Amino acid sequence: MILKLEDKHRNIVLDYVVKEPSKNLFIIGDIEQHGFNKDFQEVWGKFDEDNNLRGILLRYTNNFIPYIEKLDEDVYEFKDIIRKYKGKKIISGKDTIIEKFKDVLEDYEEKITYFCELKDDKKLLKWDDTIKLGIEEDAQRIYDLLSTIEEFSVEYSVDTIRSRIKDNSTVSYYIENDNKEIITISQITAENSKSAMVVGVATKKEYREQGYMGKCLSKLCSDLLKRNKTLCLFYDNPKAGRVYRRIGFKEIGIWTMLVEK
Repeated sequence: MILKLEDKHRNIVLDYVVKEPSKNLFIIGDIEQHGFNKDFQEVWGKFDEDNNLRGILLRYTNNFIPYIEKLDEDVYEFKDIIRKYKGKKIISGKDTIIEKFKDVLEDYEEKITYFCELKDDKKLLKWDDTIKLGIEEDAQRIYDLLSTIEEFSVEYSVDTIRSRIKDNSTVSYYIENDNKEIITISQITAENSKSAMVVGVATKKEYREQGYMGKCLSKLCSDLLKRNKTLCLFYDNPKAGRVYRRIGFKEIGIWTMLVEK
């Protein structure tokens, strides 16, 4: 049985997805922040005959994230919900789950990244007071750095970066040089009661492989771990992956995104 979930289902849903808090970071965060009754967000649950929750499907705008605890679970009802949505769709999640949804979209681009988590500070590097916490006035300098990174496509304007710092939807740690240029940055987003996503980790080209990235990211991770948060991140850059593993991140799976063309 499929039900459109409401606020009365909150505890049932969160108890179900919190068993894998890293992999369900987006589901947990979106429900905690936006609940069940927003135009841009809907949540459906699949229940068995004993009223036990067997699966979740979350829609945030045109992004769909399914989660099932057991891979032999039938998901045809979730697939029908996605098919009926008008507009270009994105389906993302754990690779073994998304494999069951590939026939929903006729033409799509598949993006695959490694999914990692950090739960302790045993391998974090030492840092010093050169690492600063980003404030609204740093938005232009953050944009200036990110716009130089070939691996990134800068999606945000200076105003958007400033707004995200102001409302704490993005938290940034950075190091600057003697000319007050930001040379490396590490950021978190999608923070919820259990975890947070590391994003936008970047270092200016001429300052790479000098330890700045690892030091800056270690400080960020330490602060979050002290608040009992698990750190999560995606990566597809092997060089970055080596840095993440060196400071303690462990690969826990593959994250797959299907983007309808």
